[in-house]
This record gives sequence, structure tokens and C-alpha cells, in this order.
Amino acid sequence: MKLGVVLMFVLSMGITGVANAAGEIIIKFSHVVAPDTPKGQAAERFKQLAEKLTHNRIKVEIYPNSQLYKDREEIEALQSGAVQMLAPSMAKFGPMGAREFEIFDMPFLFPNQDALHRVMDGDVGKKLFAKLDTKGITGLAFWDNGFKQMSSNKPMHSVADLKGLKMRIQSSKVLSAQMKALGVNPQVMAFSEVYTALQQGVVDGTENPVSNFYTQKMNEVQKHMTMSNHGYLGYAVIVNKTFWEGLPADIRSALTTAMKESTAFERDIAQKDNDDALANVIAAKTTTVYTLTPAERAEWQKTLLPLQKEFESVIGTDLIQSANAIAAQISREQAAKTLPKNK
Repeated sequence: MKLGVVLMFVLSMGITGVANAAGEIIIKFSHVVAPDTPKGQAAERFKQLAEKLTHNRIKVEIYPNSQLYKDREEIEALQSGAVQMLAPSMAKFGPMGAREFEIFDMPFLFPNQDALHRVMDGDVGKKLFAKLDTKGITGLAFWDNGFKQMSSNKPMHSVADLKGLKMRIQSSKVLSAQMKALGVNPQVMAFSEVYTALQQGVVDGTENPVSNFYTQKMNEVQKHMTMSNHGYLGYAVIVNKTFWEGLPADIRSALTTAMKESTAFERDIAQKDNDDALANVIAAKTTTVYTLTPAERAEWQKTLLPLQKEFESVIGTDLIQSANAIAAQISREQAAKTLPKNK
């Protein structure tokens, strides 16, 4: 009788998920970075919380470092139900028709993390996740990695220094246009292939938050890194929609709580990990780290500002305007804090 109940449970799961012999619902959580990155650590935290809060009715299996799927494959794997959960970078959604997510690829749009989080956690974030519904995907949270820095085997101070370089990018029309505006030849490539491509000279450089740069040992094959903070790399934690909606309500509620706590944890450690990684890169003395001067940064910004107008029709004028308005509001708030108080 008990065996029959278990078999009925397994069959009832259908395409909504996978159950093991103990009746646990299995979530395969696949990602492409190292376990010790902010994403990797947050995935592990989610596993711990999800299993605890569901009293082990959920079992989360984590597959880091592209063990199951590379960048180009993982979205399709999620949609087919081969995995239940991913945390891809936002650039992955453009090629599948949700071009609005490329707002996060827009250079110099977000001045700081406060602006980012207000955009993600507000109406803009809700509108973006709504775009995934028709793709068989449910969005759960936005996770940080950090602001991106340029690396190559030559110094990069002025825009002219970038001309002619072959730079690896993710598949994104915005990132491609960004590099072309800087005089760079963009090369789309899976993240798992970047180290070898840099080592062999297939590409000259790339853009990454420092935590990715260091954990993937790119400092071994890149002589220069410019602290440009020109762009942002973050992740959307997503699940297979059929799987998510097929879960019992109490399980879904527990997983939502686990994801909320994991997101707070992830955002707390992301900046620290980037700061620590930068210290490690400097200490290794294999890569010269350079910070743009205000004048140099202004030149980069001026060169890339036209992209906002170019991509309004793709990303949405309302979304870009909302992001700019939030950034302006935060700037006003920060300025107000520095004003002397009347005695």
C-alpha cells in the first residue's frame, strides 16, 4: 500500500517536478559560476533554508560551474523541465525575446547599488518578471554580482585605448553596441570558455565584476584591469513555471521565504566578495589595476550615453526613464544628507 502511494505521488508530479523514492520533491538548481562566488554561496544558502523550512520535503541539488549546462543551453533546459531553477545573468533573456531585461546591460545607467535595488524591487522589476510568463518561466528574485570592470593585456585609460580590442561579451544587443561604440570588436562566448580563450589569445579581454574575474583565475591571463564600473552584472533567479505552480501552496510559501532570505544574504555578501577579490588581485601582482579619473570616466560616459536613445524602442522608454528618475531621486537624497543642518 505504501509503495502504491509513493508511485502515485511520483506519477502525479508529471512534468511539474521530480520526486525521489522518499517522496521528496527535487529541485535541480544549475548555474555557471564557482561555488565561492556570491551566486554560488546564495544558492547553497537557499538549499539550506528550503530544506529546513519544508522539513526536507524539498531536496535542492546544486550544479555549479556549468556542470550540467553552459550559458546558451540552460534557459532551454529550464523551459523543458530538465532543471527546475536557474540564476542566469539578465543578458540571457534578450535572445529569448524578453529584450526589456537588457536595461541592466545599459552602461552607466545605475550609479550605485541603491538605484539598482530600487529598480529591481519596484515596479520595473515586476514588469520585467511579467515578461517571462509567456516563456514558461516564473521570476523569483534579483541577485547581485557587481559592477563590471574592463580587463585586457594592455592599459585602458581613454576610450582610444580600447580601439581594435577583441572583447568577450555575453549575448546581448546592448553589450554588442556598447563595445562597438568604444571601438571594440565584441565576441559572444560562453562564460565557461573565457579563461581558455584569454589564455590562447582568441580574445584580448573581457568585462566582469572582480569576484568573477578572480574566482575564474582570469588574473593569471590578463595583465590589466580598469576599474570602470561602466556596467552591471546581476542575476534573475527563475523557476520552471509549470513546476512552480504545481507545488503545494505551503511548499511554495516556504520556498518564497527561503528565496527572500537568500536574496538578502546574497546582496550583503556580493560587495564584500568583490572587495576581497580586488584585494587578492592586487596582492597577486599579476594584473595592474587602474581606476579611471573623473575626466576619463566622463569621456567613457559621453561615448556611451547615446545607447539610451538607441535602445528606447527595444527596452522601453518608460523603463529607462524610471531608472533615470530613481537615480536622480537617490542623488537628491544623498545631497540632502550632506547639507549642513540649521541650528
